[in-house]
Amino acid sequence: MSETFDRQEKIYPKRVKGKFRTIKWVLTSFFLGIYFIVPWIKLDGRQAVLFDIPDRKFYIFNIVFWPQDVFYLAILMLLLAMGLFLFTAVAGRLWCGYACPQTVFSDLFVAIERFIEGDRNERMVLDHAPWSMKKVFEKIAKHLFWLALAFAVSFTFVSYFVPPMELGDRIVTGHLSSANAFWLFLFMAAMYTFCGFFKEWVCLVPCPYGRFQSTLCDQDTLIIGYDPKRGEPRGQVKKGAAAVGAHGDCIDCSLCVHVCPTGRDIRDGLQYECIGCAQCIDACNLVMKKIGKPEGLIRYGSLNIFSGGTTHILRPRVVLYASILVVLISGLFYKVATRTPLEIDVVRNRSSLYQRTSDGKILNIYTLKALNMDQRDHRFMIKVEGMQAKLVVGSNPIQVKGGEVYQTTVSLSIDEKTATKRVNHFSFVIEDIDNPKIKARRESTFIAPVK
Repeated sequence: MSETFDRQEKIYPKRVKGKFRTIKWVLTSFFLGIYFIVPWIKLDGRQAVLFDIPDRKFYIFNIVFWPQDVFYLAILMLLLAMGLFLFTAVAGRLWCGYACPQTVFSDLFVAIERFIEGDRNERMVLDHAPWSMKKVFEKIAKHLFWLALAFAVSFTFVSYFVPPMELGDRIVTGHLSSANAFWLFLFMAAMYTFCGFFKEWVCLVPCPYGRFQSTLCDQDTLIIGYDPKRGEPRGQVKKGAAAVGAHGDCIDCSLCVHVCPTGRDIRDGLQYECIGCAQCIDACNLVMKKIGKPEGLIRYGSLNIFSGGTTHILRPRVVLYASILVVLISGLFYKVATRTPLEIDVVRNRSSLYQRTSDGKILNIYTLKALNMDQRDHRFMIKVEGMQAKLVVGSNPIQVKGGEVYQTTVSLSIDEKTATKRVNHFSFVIEDIDNPKIKARRESTFIAPVK
């Protein structure tokens, strides 16, 4: 690691055009469109996707999740991890090259830098030139645009937790809460620092993915590689000349290195620093076209292909990852589809285990809470199952508004002469009057003074 720090210099990735660069821009536009547009989408008068931390409600379009639904988050995290394992085993670092937020936002920061300071050679000359009015102006302009982009990204991030119109009004009127200000500043500073200054360092140093990819890849994994059989030995090749004799097709122009955002030389073989962005493929294909050689000197392929063999897509690890992924996706959809938007909690009276009434009854008192996790109001009937007892409640059925908790005191009574056990197990059941499928159950105990 110290060697990496010692030999690392500032990287000036060169602009390149080609099929994979176009794909990256299309995907970048798609992901950024989702990121920036979603907080502004309304559904039934409210924000469609909103993580309301103070009220502990997480709106995902028509579904509202509560802290009690953390189970779904656990399944989602496992699903994402297994998806990453599967795609890495099949096609290497697709996530890093095309979808990682660090890659997506860094592309924007580099695009701003190129727009103001120029391409690779111009930026290198500018950085090594003495300070002048032109240099000061361009540097200030670049950082102002970076800060503006970082603020837009930060504002959008916080808008997933505070509605954007409300957040904007708080900023304009100076009524930001300390939490709002903290997250706005922290995310803005992180974006400005990581994507403006560190860029590739985030991929090379703190990110662990590049280091454990070797455990997920094998000889059949699709990676970006250089074909040494065709390219070596390197040397100048005239246009139209046959790729035989003293030199291979690689003319040692180093363009593949100049376009690499991490400054790697793909001709050195598979390296953890390679993020799989495919910019080197586009650059090499442009050179091959110019010298009249076939494209694909640098291309997608497996280590088996580059060594002259064949690739097997279906192999044990791929089948295993895919099977687990299918099970997780099926389980998540099933749980969401069969999710009951009702939760019940029961607490026994702590002041006494039981009470005797004047008419020879044994009384147990409970506090019952019903959480309606739906967005519309419901009428629920409170029942007791597993025990013959008289249920006394203030009102039954109860009316519970959408997204609210209804609390009431409930008492159960039995004739003392019929009590045969000290501890009697039963269940409180709350059932929707209009839709009996919406039902929640909570087990409890009834205490009687049996000798």
